[in-house]
Amino acid sequence: MEGKQQPPQREPGPGELKVPGAVGEEPRSEGKDAGADALGRPLGPTPSQSRFQVDLVAEAPRRASGEGDASGKGSEEAKGRFRVNFVDPSAGDESPSEPGGGGSSEGANVSFQNGGDTVLSEGSLHSGGHHHYYYDTHTNTYYLRTFGHNTMDAVPRIDHYRHTAADLGEKLIRPSLAELHDELDKEPFEDGYANGEEGTPAGDAAATYTPDSKGIVKFGWIKGVLVRCMLNIWGVMLFIRLSWIVGQAGIGLSVVVIAMATVVTTITGLSTSAIATNGFVRGGGAYYLISRSLGPEFGGAIGLIFAFANAVAVAMYVVGFAETVVELLKENGTLMIDEMNDIRIIGAITVVILLGISVAGMEWEAKAQIVLLVILILAIGDFVIGTFIPLDSKKAKGFFGYKAEIFMENFGPDFRKEETFFSVFAIFFPAATGILAGANISGDLADPQSAIPKGTLLAILITTLVYMGIAVSVGSCVVRDATGNVNNTIITELTNCTTAACKLNYDFSSCQTGCHYGLMNNFQVMSMVSGFAPLISAGIFSATLSSALASLVSAPKIFQALCKDNIYPGFQMFAKGYGKNNEPLRGYLLTFLIALGFILIAELNVIAPIISNFFLASYALINFSVFHASLAKSPGWRPAFKYYNMWISLVGAILCCIVMFVINWWAALLTYVIVLGLYIYVTYKKPDVNWGSSTQALTYLNALQHSIRLSGVEDHVKNFRPQCLIMTGAPNARPALLHLVHAFTKNVGLMICGHVHMGPRRQAMKELSTDLAKYQRWLIKNKMKAFYAPVHAEDLRDGGQYLMQAAGLGRMRPNTLVVGFKKNWRQSDMRDVETYINLFHDAFDIQYGVVVIRLKEGLDISHLQGQEELLSSQEKSPCSKDVIVKVDYSKKAETDTSVAFVPSSSERTSALHKDLKSPSSPLNLTDQRLLDASSQFQKKQGKSNIDVWWLFDDGGLTLLIPYLITTKKKWKECKIRVFIGGKINRIDHDRRAMATLLSKFRIDFSDIMVLGDINTKPKKENIAAFEEMIEPFRLHEDDKEQEVADKMKEDEPWRITDNELELYKTKTYRQIRLNELLKEHSSTANVIVMSLPVARKGAVSSALYMAWLEALSKDLPPILLVRGNHQSVLTFYS
Repeated sequence: MEGKQQPPQREPGPGELKVPGAVGEEPRSEGKDAGADALGRPLGPTPSQSRFQVDLVAEAPRRASGEGDASGKGSEEAKGRFRVNFVDPSAGDESPSEPGGGGSSEGANVSFQNGGDTVLSEGSLHSGGHHHYYYDTHTNTYYLRTFGHNTMDAVPRIDHYRHTAADLGEKLIRPSLAELHDELDKEPFEDGYANGEEGTPAGDAAATYTPDSKGIVKFGWIKGVLVRCMLNIWGVMLFIRLSWIVGQAGIGLSVVVIAMATVVTTITGLSTSAIATNGFVRGGGAYYLISRSLGPEFGGAIGLIFAFANAVAVAMYVVGFAETVVELLKENGTLMIDEMNDIRIIGAITVVILLGISVAGMEWEAKAQIVLLVILILAIGDFVIGTFIPLDSKKAKGFFGYKAEIFMENFGPDFRKEETFFSVFAIFFPAATGILAGANISGDLADPQSAIPKGTLLAILITTLVYMGIAVSVGSCVVRDATGNVNNTIITELTNCTTAACKLNYDFSSCQTGCHYGLMNNFQVMSMVSGFAPLISAGIFSATLSSALASLVSAPKIFQALCKDNIYPGFQMFAKGYGKNNEPLRGYLLTFLIALGFILIAELNVIAPIISNFFLASYALINFSVFHASLAKSPGWRPAFKYYNMWISLVGAILCCIVMFVINWWAALLTYVIVLGLYIYVTYKKPDVNWGSSTQALTYLNALQHSIRLSGVEDHVKNFRPQCLIMTGAPNARPALLHLVHAFTKNVGLMICGHVHMGPRRQAMKELSTDLAKYQRWLIKNKMKAFYAPVHAEDLRDGGQYLMQAAGLGRMRPNTLVVGFKKNWRQSDMRDVETYINLFHDAFDIQYGVVVIRLKEGLDISHLQGQEELLSSQEKSPCSKDVIVKVDYSKKAETDTSVAFVPSSSERTSALHKDLKSPSSPLNLTDQRLLDASSQFQKKQGKSNIDVWWLFDDGGLTLLIPYLITTKKKWKECKIRVFIGGKINRIDHDRRAMATLLSKFRIDFSDIMVLGDINTKPKKENIAAFEEMIEPFRLHEDDKEQEVADKMKEDEPWRITDNELELYKTKTYRQIRLNELLKEHSSTANVIVMSLPVARKGAVSSALYMAWLEALSKDLPPILLVRGNHQSVLTFYS
């Protein structure tokens, strides 16, 4: 094809898209050199760096090299079809493979044939540096066709819903809305991920990567779950303690004990099944299930104690094994040192061997488990066979075979040595645990969703039947007490026999209190009954070692999953996995050391109840998770396993908590304290994760229900709260404004930070979504109880109107507009001042109160913020690692960058981030003062005054705001002083009237001052300064012709007319005079709160109103000019 003439492109017909070759495409020349492909596209990434590059294929039939060989239809090209190339921006300048060059090329070949199923070539699974997908239906160069039509729209398929770093297969990225919807001559903006889905910077690369699955061991439901659960549930208890429990509780109550334990474990099994089938389950077992359901707080707490419990359980099981071995050594008189040290030696050796098996890999561990299960089943079979062959030699020890007399005698309870039903239950219950052994290795299961329910529930059923069967059979064969003495046979018939042994011609009455045999006295009853006693010992070994092995594998897997989520940053080193199976070797070593430590202590009677309680706490939380998720009614809660009920799960959770206290009350309290402590720690640390937990779902549901309930209630003056819409621009640009408003809205009212974006709509829309997440995070990080609300508008006034009308929800809507004072209004474009003043008029029209805040140093610190601070607020958004750039976007500006427009000030800067001052560079004095002023409300305010100049009754907002400020910790030492206007001849009367009003409002004040000289004419120099200030903004219509003056007023409505100045002379003088009084009385106050003068709409020009505000508030401490909406916000009625 090289050098051949490019056929002319036709215009697309009706219904077809016209698509340029690439963004920034150059006109195509007649001849093409080797640097371009057959379509004349430049090789390598185009300037767009977009994932989709759409080329219109030429109409004329032609052959691409190699096409004919591949399909036999290469001579015909589709007319006007689209070729869609997925371009990886990371591919650099390397050339993609030639589109016609056969299937072995580096580019992955994908087809949407057969209803959209992807056909992948071998090369696509392990593609190298670039990932270029070419679509077609009949050649090596694939064309994208959905339902046989030319469209980029993708059909539904599983690969679109995978996580970015999915380990089950490729994540394919569907075309974004922008790519389908945006105008074609513009570059689509950044790729969007699905709601709440975590993206990675290397998202595109990860999307095309499929891990090598060779050598990874995955288990089915029998080997992975059933075998493990059965081995873990059948413990030493089966062989050593079950006969004793039957002796104490009797057959009837023993069955009840087993049934009660089974109820708890079955409910937990059903709950586990429900959670495990509600989406793909990764490694981490109980921790993964709980954390993804209830969130990182509960998950992190339970994950740590569950991993620890499994590690200590290894020690418990190994010591159980070592004790049995030492018993055998003792019987044969071959102890090494003494009993305690022998247990330590044998335990240590055993745990080293178990570690070796675990580290060798999951396959070896699974084989070992199978061998142990076979031994265990043989041991149980050995016992069952033994019950049918009663030997005379065993009768003296209490074993007579199945006898109705023994069954009847042993059916009822016979509690001795202060044992009770609940103490016996507490001893048995740990034998029923172990149901999570399969779930704990969820990451190593081929299909956890199907394996966990099947394996766990079947294991509970089988083990329960075996426990009950053995309890009944041992209770039917063996009497409670026996001497073991063959000479205790009864030779003469006794007529008054009461015991079963007596009826069977044995008299064991001689040792009612001190017998050594029988159910009550001999723990080795099963060995005695069995056909071949050593097999029972092998069964005990098998039960203990298999449980130890399962726990030794579970603990590191759970701990690794916990560390991967980085909930406890100090444990991050244990997240690393090794080999094909990602084995947590460091976790194995840690578990080994913990187990070895507890084996050497060898005091397990103290530890055992705590471990049981740790397991029960995790069971309780799994049950609670199901209840909570069902209660939250989250659309994402759709378990494939349907046999669960939220109320049964709640009962299961409560039962688990009760059983914890039954087993050991102090261990239960200790468990609660530890879980609560870890919960508080994780909540305080706030791990940066979002798993869509049911806690989030329930929080949303509660908020929604309460908002709806609230909207049905009429507002009442007693419940009035200042709900503020603050025009902050970017929230971190005006911290002082934010902190001062936060002082009277925190935990009291709503606070919304409004931010009006102007400039090109497309660019602004892109910024809106990134800013929303970024600045809301910034507010949370800075402990601001506020919402961030960005809008796009043509100008500030429109944006302000949109926010005032639409911000909020139901009754939670703003009622007060807060703006910063426009400090540089005299240097600004007066159209901006007109817009700023119109915000006030609009607010009053919508029945809002208005608060204007002025600091003499200014509010906007955006030009001082260093890169570090800005980057820290952006650290979560991988796409934008740059500093916020503020660029002037006035009509004259020829730039294309959106500006975070600032309502309260037009101190706009056009400094790019390279010109931003970093905190380390020296600041000039003005900037230093500005920076200090911006943080002044974050400090404790000390004993000072808040001066309230309540000159006009606006409904009480001017008084309510300072009162609310004084309720906060930082301001509680401040006193309120109230200043009011009055007449000189009735100052005392006015003071008493105001004191009465304030006491009825129950508002504390330190002083009331009545100002009788407000209407005194101000000083001449101040009047002159005011006139000089307004001179540039006057119209001077008396000096101009009528027509010229009218035209000028029409073009510049903000200008001050002579008539207007004369009309409002008194009001002007009042503002100047008030400023003099403020300087006289309130120059030392921490904050001044003063009534805001109101200008009549259409009568007072913007420049004059602005001049009034300037004259009133200049050279003063921080001042809030407040005007309520003239509806009462205070009441003295109860």
